[in-house]
Amino acid sequence: MSSESTMQLVDPACALCGSCERRTLFREGTHAIVRCAKCDLTYVTPRLHGDALLQAVYDEDYWHSERPRERGYADYVADAALHERTFTQRWRGVERHAPQAGRALDLGCADGVFLSILRKQGWQVEGVEPSCMAELARKRLGAESVMQVPIESLELPEDHYDLISMWDVIEHLPDPMTSLRNARRWLRADGVLMIETQDVRSLAARVLGRRWHHYKHAEHLHHFHAGTLQRALNESGFEIIEKRRRHAGKHVRCSFVAERAARVSTTLSHALKRLLPAERALYVNLFDELIVIARPR
Repeated sequence: MSSESTMQLVDPACALCGSCERRTLFREGTHAIVRCAKCDLTYVTPRLHGDALLQAVYDEDYWHSERPRERGYADYVADAALHERTFTQRWRGVERHAPQAGRALDLGCADGVFLSILRKQGWQVEGVEPSCMAELARKRLGAESVMQVPIESLELPEDHYDLISMWDVIEHLPDPMTSLRNARRWLRADGVLMIETQDVRSLAARVLGRRWHHYKHAEHLHHFHAGTLQRALNESGFEIIEKRRRHAGKHVRCSFVAERAARVSTTLSHALKRLLPAERALYVNLFDELIVIARPR
């Protein structure tokens, strides 16, 4: 992180309840991982915000990262087929909540793979991707279907969408409550919100502690669990109709598993690199992520 970026670090209050009372769980470098004393939300401080966050963290290197266990992806574009398998499996698990095709909005759509799946099923799709990955999403979906703007600054019609999705997105947002309240305004009264995020109270998170692979402090700013996510949704005007860990895994390459294992043990990582065919795909679900389906109250 550059000295210029360091100067733009902020020390925020809790995004969920506004309290500044907190307990430090651990520190790594300039970051402290803290837990709010009032509402139990885990979050990172100090951290970048606004344009500084977008420019310093979500540049081209984020999508083709040399150290993806710390930031970004090894090669997001090369793994498009695996992402399609992941989203197809997720959608099959939750599509009964949105049985009729209508208007869909994907917040943080990356290269638009999920929306392309919906489009094939008759949905009218729009995506929001603030990073340079929006260019690939536009090539996939059409320029008119993808907005390249920060999610929190979106202005969209009220009561317009039948489905809004946030796949592995809410933990990245400096102000998740604004985005949830906006989603409530943009959804029709009978619309559906789908969220996936990591669960900081999962068994994997508790066993691994600071070695948990979702602690990527520059990008994962908030760590929800079922209780804090329910409170966030309730206060934004939603009610939860389903929470599940099934289908919350991902199709990845064996090289991904070996690289992430280094957070636990470099010896284990080296052993896996020798034993596993790097390009072979496998499905991984540590049950440390939640898929939550909600409707407007």
